[in-house]
Amino acid sequence: MTILVAYIPRPEGQSALDKGIELAKERNEFLIVVNATPGGTGEDPSRADAQDVERVEQLLSVSGIKSEFKQFVRGKNAVEELEDLVALHQVSMLVIGLRKRTAVGKLIMGSMAQEILMTVNCPILAVKAD
Repeated sequence: MTILVAYIPRPEGQSALDKGIELAKERNEFLIVVNATPGGTGEDPSRADAQDVERVEQLLSVSGIKSEFKQFVRGKNAVEELEDLVALHQVSMLVIGLRKRTAVGKLIMGSMAQEILMTVNCPILAVKAD
């Protein structure tokens, strides 16, 4: 089985990564960490830069678990990429990070976490940033 972590380079992404590593160790499962953005001409704060990718890969290499980091920038949004990975692998759990937002903030900006919770077909663990 596989644990899947939806990673973004923010505190909530780091919390999801930390919990994913912890669970993979406890359950002796393979860990896939994915950073997915649709790409385009604008700068996307959800996209991990080269330095952050290197840091995550280093954390995974010293964790003592079998793992893989994937970064997708190919026109699909993160939810579509996660759905594809869940369909492709035997995912026992998806780990996502949450941040606190006001009700008005959710209404105006939408909620990627809510879309993931409503559409991705596997157990999902949502963790808060420290």
